[in-house]
Amino acid sequence: MVDADAARPNAVPAGKRKPAALLSLERLAVSYGGIQAVKGIDIDVGEGELVCLIGANGAGKTTTLKGICGLLPVKSGTIRYAGDDITGRPSFLIVRRGLSMVPEGRGVFGALTIDENLAMGAYARRDQGAVRNDIERVFSLFPRLRERRRQTAGTLSGGEQQMLAIARAMMSRPRLLLLDEPSMGLAPLMVQKVFETILSIAKEGVTILLVEQNAKLALDVSDRGYVMESGEVTLAGKAADLLDDPKVRAAYLGEAA
Repeated sequence: MVDADAARPNAVPAGKRKPAALLSLERLAVSYGGIQAVKGIDIDVGEGELVCLIGANGAGKTTTLKGICGLLPVKSGTIRYAGDDITGRPSFLIVRRGLSMVPEGRGVFGALTIDENLAMGAYARRDQGAVRNDIERVFSLFPRLRERRRQTAGTLSGGEQQMLAIARAMMSRPRLLLLDEPSMGLAPLMVQKVFETILSIAKEGVTILLVEQNAKLALDVSDRGYVMESGEVTLAGKAADLLDDPKVRAAYLGEAA
C-alpha cells in the first residue's frame, strides 16, 4: 500500500491557503480529430502540489495534457505557466521552461538503450556535468534501470518502460511534470512501485499533474483533484473530499449511489 501522507510534505495543510498557481488553464478548449474534446475548462495547479485529473476513457484528459504541452492546437482559452502565457508555444520551448510530460503508452525509443533514452530527455541541456549527476539521481529512483542501462528499451517489460519514461522526463529537470496514465497495463506490484516513485518525486518539490483512470489510487496520493466528463470539469476539490463524494464513489469506485 502506498503511504501517501508520509511521502507528501508538500501537501497543503488543513486550513491553509492553496499555494500560488504554477499552472492555470482558463476556459481552455482543445480539438482532436475534428472533435472538440475539451470544452472550456478551468484548472489550477499550485506550486508543490500533486493534483489529479480523473474521468472515464474519452473524457478529454489526455487531450488536455497534449494541449498544455503544445502537442495539440488550442482552439480557445489561455494556458499560463509560471506567470507567463504559453498558449500555442511549440513543445520544445515549453520543455525548456521546465514543463515535461510522460505520455500515455510510455513512448520510449525502443531501438535505443536506457542510457540513450535518458540522453534524449536531456537534449535541451548543455550542463553535461549536471546531466551526469541527474543520471545517477534517476538510477537511484529506479535501480532496475541501472542494472539494464545498456539494454534496448524495446526489450524491457511494461513496468520497466514506464520507469524509463518517467526517468527520461526527469532528465529535463522539470518544475512541472505531467503524467498520463502511469498505471496503465501494469501489474499491481509494479503500479505500487511506480506510484511510490511519483510520491518521491513530489517530495523533492516537483509539481505534478496526474491523469489516471484508477480514481482511488489517484485521489489517495493527490492533494486535490478534478473530475472530467465529456470534455468538461464537473467536480473539483480536495482529494479526500472527492473520495467521499457519493457521485465519485458511484461513478469511479464501483459503489452504489
